[in-house]
Amino acid sequence: MKIDRSFVKDDMGRTLLLRGCNLGGDSKFPAVPEGATWHRDSLKNPETVSFAGRPFPEEEAETHFRRLARWGMTFVRFTITWEALEHAGPGIYDEAYLAYLRKIFNIAKDQGIGIFIDPHQDVWSRWTGGDGAPVWTMEKLGIIPENLDECGAAFTHQHYGDPFPRMIWPTNYNRYAAATMFTLFFGGRTYAPETEIDNENAQDCLQERYLSAMRHCYRRLKNCTAIVGWGTMNEPHPGFIGYKNLEGLENYPVAAGPVPSPLLAMAAASGHSVEFPVYVTGINGPKVTKKQAVNPQGLSLFREGYGCPWKKAGVWTDEGGSPRILKPGHFSEAGGKPVRFADDFLKPFMKRFIDRMEEAGRNTVFFIEGVPHGEHPSWEKEETAPVVNAFHWYDGATLYMKFFRPWFSFRADTGKMVLGRKNAVKSFSDQLRGGLEWTRNRMGEMPCLLGEFGLPFDMNGKKAFRTGDYRLHEEALAMYYEAVDDQLLHSTIWNYTASNTHEHGDGWNGEDLSIFSDGKGRAWKGWLRPYPMATAGTPRSFFWDRKKGRCVFTFLADGTIDAETELFMPPECLGTDPAVTVAGAGPDTVWNCDPEARRFFINHRGFSGEITLTLERQPGTPKGGAFCE
Repeated sequence: MKIDRSFVKDDMGRTLLLRGCNLGGDSKFPAVPEGATWHRDSLKNPETVSFAGRPFPEEEAETHFRRLARWGMTFVRFTITWEALEHAGPGIYDEAYLAYLRKIFNIAKDQGIGIFIDPHQDVWSRWTGGDGAPVWTMEKLGIIPENLDECGAAFTHQHYGDPFPRMIWPTNYNRYAAATMFTLFFGGRTYAPETEIDNENAQDCLQERYLSAMRHCYRRLKNCTAIVGWGTMNEPHPGFIGYKNLEGLENYPVAAGPVPSPLLAMAAASGHSVEFPVYVTGINGPKVTKKQAVNPQGLSLFREGYGCPWKKAGVWTDEGGSPRILKPGHFSEAGGKPVRFADDFLKPFMKRFIDRMEEAGRNTVFFIEGVPHGEHPSWEKEETAPVVNAFHWYDGATLYMKFFRPWFSFRADTGKMVLGRKNAVKSFSDQLRGGLEWTRNRMGEMPCLLGEFGLPFDMNGKKAFRTGDYRLHEEALAMYYEAVDDQLLHSTIWNYTASNTHEHGDGWNGEDLSIFSDGKGRAWKGWLRPYPMATAGTPRSFFWDRKKGRCVFTFLADGTIDAETELFMPPECLGTDPAVTVAGAGPDTVWNCDPEARRFFINHRGFSGEITLTLERQPGTPKGGAFCE
């Protein structure tokens, strides 16, 4: 796989369209002992856990990878975490986990699966309501993990219990622990120069440990030829960086439930009993409905001899007993100018990541991400490392509300209401186009991959689990893929979780987005679909009508490429012998269907020019057919 301007190409010069999934939702927590967030004790004994067996046991790997290949999901965004690599302490790497990864990546290669590694995090760590970093990253700053929830510094499923409030976990980005750790990780030298870990500035220490862990992983896996790329970090967040009003709410992905301002978060972490504002978000945006008492016992988050780095930096004080801000603009500037997190802090980290990984072995493709629904770093064409902008997009109303109607949506970028199915699909497509246009104009025309999108299967009150009727899910997923097809986007759907059950979903914070559950695929008529895998030329447009069983692919053939154009052709969608129409090709053009391989091949034999290929399910062919599990 190689990068050619905004295209991804294979060794024969064909333009690839990468399609697959994220593997998997349960890789965010340990396999031993079982670390699903609904287990109240799943945060205990962090140094002894093992992630070997995530996303599935080695003996099941061939079955799962073969299934994905049969589904046309031949490109996998593979989730690992920093904690999985280095949970036992700084510089102590889990070699058994790395050995497990080597074995299953070799199995993936045998099944024709390509992989890019996703160093995943959500709201910093499992102890702060998400996943990612090992707990010692906070303990090194004197933080007492057992006090995080009581001090309002985190909101965890383990502490709160079931039923866990719907999609509440992202609010941890605005709570003290995650916001502080991200600020120190990306901007410790700028905003907390006196805060050190092991005699280094906190930023230098945290980044070096992260980069060293990923570099060690790279070196251990560099001979796994299934690996074609590496991500730098999933959904990076600025923490407090960029905040202008430390007594308000900024940098938030969602305002739901009790969410503190930085001042309130800092005060509670330092042992003050405070009241957090409680938010609800509606059509007109977030509003405060009441207040909730936090840390009534006046616990400190810090061990004896440690304290809040922001108090140490003079951002706030509680002298006289009342917490108050001393430096209201502390996080809003860097180097004497207004801060832009993506360019001033995130991009330098990304470039350092790429440099360190390239030192470790063969060249690879790097997948970078900006802040979700926020800033992306600018990138110049002459910054020559092969890089892909792997942005994320979700149908926000459905994701957060777990409610879907085909004719009703809200735009994730503007918050405006959208009515009508056609308008909803157009809105989805327009939002994706926005990511492509930003990349074209500000990121050197690098390729784009939609690294995450997906659907909560427990939507609409889990009705489908009771009835077995997934038609609404199929329609939602089909609409998302129509938008992806319209933009000819590389994409990996979130997610495939081998351990998913209707009772506990993906096992993490009440989420249930897996296309695989209880041992079988679900709502497959929405996501199993034809697509052009490799084009001997340049794709122009592709459309699949799942109800009519008809796909139309237009591409500009390149006669200098001596290879076939290859489409994924699942018989469940098109039957084993679809009607074929080819317009615009030369007289020597040949094609053939291979139902067993689930492929359609067309060879234009030296012809250059525009070709339109139509594949259509024959009359009388059963719609759907027998789904290939």
